[in-house]
Amino acid sequence: MPDYPKVVQLAVPFFIGLILLEFLWVRITGRGGRFETRDALTSLIMGAGNIAEGLLLGFVGWTFLMWLWALTPLDLGTSWWVVALCFVLDDLRYYWVHRLGHRSRWVWASHVNHHSSQHYNLTTALRQTWTGTVTFMVILRAPLVLMGFHPAMIVFVGGLNLLYQFWIHTEAITRLPRWIEAVMNTPSHHRVHHGRNPRYLDANYAGVFIVWDRLFGTFVPELDEDKPEYGLVHNIGTFNPIRVAFHEWVALFRDVTRRGISMRHRLYYAFAAPGWRHDNSREDAAAIKRAYLERHPEARGTPGFEQG
Repeated sequence: MPDYPKVVQLAVPFFIGLILLEFLWVRITGRGGRFETRDALTSLIMGAGNIAEGLLLGFVGWTFLMWLWALTPLDLGTSWWVVALCFVLDDLRYYWVHRLGHRSRWVWASHVNHHSSQHYNLTTALRQTWTGTVTFMVILRAPLVLMGFHPAMIVFVGGLNLLYQFWIHTEAITRLPRWIEAVMNTPSHHRVHHGRNPRYLDANYAGVFIVWDRLFGTFVPELDEDKPEYGLVHNIGTFNPIRVAFHEWVALFRDVTRRGISMRHRLYYAFAAPGWRHDNSREDAAAIKRAYLERHPEARGTPGFEQG
């Protein structure tokens, strides 16, 4: 079995160092975002919990991938070009997992904590899920294994992907040269993804390459006249990491088990888009956009509202 470094664990000291540098930059210059002590501490605890989940439950996904590896007759080896190709294809895999994480409540229940901060700085990157194993989105890595990429390689390039995404969680960097913004995910593109503004909902799912969003019609540029507001459409208003980690799972369970609804409604509560309600008492992202356009028809056809 090929041996690859655990890049995310090795990068932890660099994460801490860059967070301190960003904090000093904001304090000294008064620009580049905001820090709130309780919010940052919550994000750090969420990051630690994510590592703990990986140590405790990582064997579930690994066992599944190794089971598939035993089935496939293909083995592409470990050449540098194989690793590079695996990195690109895994980023495509990440795009669809991430998109599903915003379009299916089952996956959103795990991902929502990453969007729960109303601040946007490098500590936000560490606000990771404690329940990723439960969603079993590891299944979207199955095609890579069956194509002949070793599970260890897939885990390695996935770590590189997360490593890349750390630095884009900042307001200290405005925009990069146009050719970089055209191809790569950047702080500007990812600020859009974290925006709760109607324009920015369900956009810019990319991990490393923003070309996926451009290709699949989910790209929205950051507009100076519509500065991203961070957090959830309905903010939870807590710094309690337990609530941050599990609040949507609790709400999902309550909805699925409520009395007087059909099995179809129960399935929709679990797997339909976040915000779906059988009585239309709440809006999903598409409905929020439509309501915004009713109030602001002049925005129709502008970025984020092309389909309105």
